[in-house]
Amino acid sequence: MGYLADRRAEVRRDVRRLLPSAKTVICVGKLYQQSTAPTPEGHGIVSRYAWGEDYHRTMHANLEQLAARLEEIEACEWKVCVDTAPVLERTYARLAGLGWVGKNTCLINEGRGSWFFLGELITSLELHADIPPSERCGTCTRCIEACPTDAIRPAGDWWSIDARRCIAYLTIELHGSIPDEHREAMGAHVFGCDICQDVCPWNSRGDSAPAASRPAPPALDLIECSNLSEQDFHLKFRDSPLARPKHAGFLRNIAIAMGNSGSERFIPPLERLAAGDDAMVAEHAQWALGRVKRCEE
Repeated sequence: MGYLADRRAEVRRDVRRLLPSAKTVICVGKLYQQSTAPTPEGHGIVSRYAWGEDYHRTMHANLEQLAARLEEIEACEWKVCVDTAPVLERTYARLAGLGWVGKNTCLINEGRGSWFFLGELITSLELHADIPPSERCGTCTRCIEACPTDAIRPAGDWWSIDARRCIAYLTIELHGSIPDEHREAMGAHVFGCDICQDVCPWNSRGDSAPAASRPAPPALDLIECSNLSEQDFHLKFRDSPLARPKHAGFLRNIAIAMGNSGSERFIPPLERLAAGDDAMVAEHAQWALGRVKRCEE
């Protein structure tokens, strides 16, 4: 992804470019794991991290509270970072002892799995550093074998994600047309993908988030979502991560999910999307119509 190598690349090399007085990076992880039920027929699949309120705000507020507590002990300078800042979060989290980076590139904690939001508090306080844990994926290849688009690829002596094939990237970050060869493998995913975490053995024994913090999965009825105007889309998802692909990207994903269902009841909404003004959405709706009709044959 190009933005990782943009003008902020040098900032990522050293957090002192964000806070010149920095001596310590405090890393935190917030669990969001919870049990799930099968997605109802005719609905889109949404990655678990996006079920509730945008985590950037809640994590930022929590880290500011931590900074305030530290200042009660000793005066210091600090800066909060949650995902959007140019900080190599997994690298610092590993060095801080929160876990190792698995073959699926997620940070995995031995006792709690990988369902974590990560955040950092950069501070001028000089604190004792923790020790990175050993890698414990061993010979397991479940995540690699389960990935529908074969996105987990060898990279030197370890593994990496080829973003051009990853369902999370395709449905959230990609602006434009999704390559034909990956559309069928996306199934009903309309925002992100959790497959490589779902199959990870370390998550089968991990903790769940506290009950009070577990949001219900969004009910994304594909037909209803296909009818959302741009204004309705922004009103519905303004406080949710689901706003990130923007209206056209969201409809593109909805069209693919409808096509992969193979259900003829999606033909009318797909025909409407195919006749719409947005060329990208129309192209994906045309593809979906062809797929539904092939499934009927």
